[in-house]
Amino acid sequence: MADETRLYGFDGSTYVRTVKMVLADKGMEYQQDQINVLEGEPHKPEHLARHPFGKVPVLDIDGIRIRETDAMCRYIEDTRPEPALIPADPRQRAVMNEAISLINSYGYGALVGVAGYHLFPDFIGGQNEDVRADCLERSKTLLSLLMANKGAAKWLAGDQPTLADYFLAPIMFYVSLTPDAETLTGVSGVSEWWHAMQDVAAFKSTEPDLG
Repeated sequence: MADETRLYGFDGSTYVRTVKMVLADKGMEYQQDQINVLEGEPHKPEHLARHPFGKVPVLDIDGIRIRETDAMCRYIEDTRPEPALIPADPRQRAVMNEAISLINSYGYGALVGVAGYHLFPDFIGGQNEDVRADCLERSKTLLSLLMANKGAAKWLAGDQPTLADYFLAPIMFYVSLTPDAETLTGVSGVSEWWHAMQDVAAFKSTEPDLG
């Protein structure tokens, strides 16, 4: 495996965007292979050789291959610590770690279910109003908990953006394009957080082209 940094995964993937945001913050150069989830490309033999479960992203970096977004981000942070995306304070770091786990375990499916109903129904198995309603309720529960945990802080885990914000923002981008955006940004604290995200350089520079 070459020592070049190569990211496998298409720009429409929220997890790919998370990694790209971290790479952007660190000022890292990399190559990207657009592996399109919506067209089934992760399940082609050449990508299954990289990731046997047919997922994106995959990151080749420093002569190793990493297949989980959280592990990618933490490796980059460990090896390129500036600017910091993990809080030095143990309490804030715990809030960040919990937020990432909550987003991955409970938030992704719910929020993508809401966005997918409107934007890419075929990807989520079609438009089902009962499923949408359930996803909305679970999304509100998740966002309410994240906002309660962050308290008076500007970001999900303190006064500076962290990996937790970089996991949530790409998903909320799709939600923001739907008629349900007002409902979810209406959760206390979410609108202010979402407004602040619009000024984050790494978020602006990685917006996918939906044209």
